[in-house]
Amino acid sequence: MDRQAMAAVEAWRTSPARKPLILRGVRQCGKTWLLKEFGHRAFTHTVYLNFEKSQTLAGLFESDLDPHRIIQDLSVLEEGVIEPQTTLVIMDEIQECPRALTSLKYFCEEAPEYAVVAAGSLLGLAVRDASGFPVGKVDFIDLRPLTFREFLAVSGNEVLAGYLGALGPGSRLSAPLLLKADRLLREYVMVGGMPEAVAAWLARHDIGEVDTILQAILDSYALDMAKHAGVVTYPKLAAVWRAIPQQLAKENQKFIFSHVIQGARAKDLEDALEWLVAAGIALKVPRVTRPGTPLAAYADDRYFKLYLVDVGLLRRLAGVEASVFQAQGRGTDHFRGALVENYVLTELLAALPVPPYFWRSGNTAEVDFVVQVGSDVVPVEVKSGENTVSRSLGVYKQQYDPAVTIKLSPKPTVNGHLPLTAAWALAAYVDRAR
Repeated sequence: MDRQAMAAVEAWRTSPARKPLILRGVRQCGKTWLLKEFGHRAFTHTVYLNFEKSQTLAGLFESDLDPHRIIQDLSVLEEGVIEPQTTLVIMDEIQECPRALTSLKYFCEEAPEYAVVAAGSLLGLAVRDASGFPVGKVDFIDLRPLTFREFLAVSGNEVLAGYLGALGPGSRLSAPLLLKADRLLREYVMVGGMPEAVAAWLARHDIGEVDTILQAILDSYALDMAKHAGVVTYPKLAAVWRAIPQQLAKENQKFIFSHVIQGARAKDLEDALEWLVAAGIALKVPRVTRPGTPLAAYADDRYFKLYLVDVGLLRRLAGVEASVFQAQGRGTDHFRGALVENYVLTELLAALPVPPYFWRSGNTAEVDFVVQVGSDVVPVEVKSGENTVSRSLGVYKQQYDPAVTIKLSPKPTVNGHLPLTAAWALAAYVDRAR
């Protein structure tokens, strides 16, 4: 199951300014497989340490953090010399050994010739806390669940992906291609992008097995919350976590703290919310008051929507039956629109360097996403059904006269509409529309 992030890891390997690498991503999104496969492809030997499975490995970092001594000890343990250019050292679940995380600073400063990579499922919390974190001494790559583009590739639809990626204003999708792409997108929104769930679906097309896998992942996230909550109490984390589907189901999707726990205010729950965001489990999309660049300068972090890291996990957490997506018709299920929005958000996060925001004008109009593509600020309206009329996008255009607007919809024409199945190619479409 090849991943697009492999190219980024290879670019890190050949960079003359290479620092130790941290691969960030939520639990079970494929970090371990990616790094082991990278080691197999690009190095003669791979040394793999997992601090969660073997707590005794922490002893390597107890006496001191001298990188040359650590490499020497590892060579003895592995019964083989660790060479700087031919051996990859992988430190997995490194959040379980804070001193190993700190040691990356000294690998950067005193032994930069060694290829050292680390991975962990809660490293966002370590960055936020900053205690012992090697700030400025590591490179980062973020790994997300499989995008729809990757799903197309691993399901044997690479040619279709290339066709979708080449669409421009005035292009048309023929009915057979539209039906095929729509069917695959319905599968993706149903299954999501977690590698184990995708592999099970492609092998057996058993949605019951997929749901069992997704539930196990959700349960592992709950265990992480209980284990690593710290000063944030687990009940608060769980309450905010469970509230995400409920809040997305509202007509006004703004996250409201008093709807999580009756009478609660922002100050009561915002630490729990920020924990989930830092852990990468929840995705926060703030409002922008106006579409200027950079978008972050116009963000109102007090007014936001909250999504999940993966659309399949959101479907499972919300209890939405897979039959909503297995049917040939597009359905009228109200929560389907929220799932499609979550899908679009994860595609945009993977494709664009600047995270999306949304725009709202009082209580009169709201555009689902506003993204920055180069120097352009582009409004993106998401339509999951046949009705693609957007009064809000009209209000936005009247106020700001944007050079390019995007309406993601199931429409067969992309003259004014980019198909939902090509959300990952939005930046290329904008370039062609300029």
